[in-house]
Formats: sequence, C-alpha cells, structure tokens
Amino acid sequence: MTTRVTLISAASSAALRAARFDDGCPADAGGLRLARAAAGTFTAAGERWVSPSVRCRDTAGALGLDAVEVAEFAGLDVGRWRGATLDEVGATEPEAVARWLADPGSAPHGGESVRDFCDRVARGLERAAEHTGRVVAVVEPEVVRAALVRALGAPESAFWRIDVPPLTATDLSGRSRRWNVRAGRPLPDRDTGREAHRRGADRDEPR
Repeated sequence: MTTRVTLISAASSAALRAARFDDGCPADAGGLRLARAAAGTFTAAGERWVSPSVRCRDTAGALGLDAVEVAEFAGLDVGRWRGATLDEVGATEPEAVARWLADPGSAPHGGESVRDFCDRVARGLERAAEHTGRVVAVVEPEVVRAALVRALGAPESAFWRIDVPPLTATDLSGRSRRWNVRAGRPLPDRDTGREAHRRGADRDEPR
C-alpha cells in the first residue's frame, strides 16, 4: 500500500517574521487571506492533522480543514529560548548556541535536541503510514525539515540547510517507509488555479 502525506507549512506570524522562536502568537492576517484562497483544495484527504500551535490551528481553519492535533508533529521544543531571537540568545549564551547548531544531540536550552525532534517527527510519519488514503497536516516549518531529513536518510546536519517558506506543501509518498519527496509546492488558489505565493506570499517569509 502506498502512503501519501502532504505537509503544509503554516502561514507566517509575527514571531516568524522576526526570526523569533515561536511564542504562541497567531498567524498573520495576510497569510490567512492566502490560506483562505486555497480553502477546499484538500477535501480529498482521509486524515487531517495539525501541529498543536496557534498559528497552525489558525492556518488549518483558514484552509477549511477540521484537523486533529498530533503531538508527534508539534514544533521543536526550545525550552527557555522560547520567544527569543537567535541573535538575542547568541548574545547571552554564545557557547550554548554554537553547541546546539553543531551537535544534533545537544539541547542546551533545556528542551529537545534536533536528533530527538527528527526521531519524533519520523514517528509521526510512521503513524501516518498506518492510514489508507491521503494524510494532510498543517505543521510548523521545522516539522517539514525534520520529515525531509528522516524521509531521505539525510544527515541531521542537513536540518539547518532546508528552507521551508510559509504556505507551501511538501508531498511524501512511499511504501515500507521508503519515501519519495516533492518539496515546496505553493498552495493553489481554488478560484484561479494559480499558485498563491505568486500573488504575495513571499512577503510573509521572514527576513
């Protein structure tokens, strides 16, 4: 049986724009407008999942998805760094940041290591593989990155080299845990069929 999973990166938020670790702020109005333009394009999904964060729930609602929160697809737990920017943390804990970026098994913030996070997301993919039909999940961008690392068997250092713009879809299909990947597909506009980001989604990406 072939499993099909579509991971949709959530609409932008003030935290994402400021390159700040998520602090529970909602999705931006502009991003939600683009998500609503794509509403109704994922109705064929058998399972509809969402990361348990405010902006992911906001995005799923705008897409018209009555989605179930899935713990395996929660965003990376950054412990005490939550709500801070990487520059702010780097100014106060430079050695800790350097260790975190260099060692996937390190968690100096008291949260979750990148290795443990990738393993958790991989368990989410295994859970998705138990379902027939398509699974659609609205997730944090780092969930997409972790999924790609594990699906492709890439080294964990690749986690930091994958860019995931807001409101893009990454499709995984496979059998017996061997995944093929189509990454970074812009969401369609249900009325025009055009890709939503061509009408302004790029403005939602953090600078």
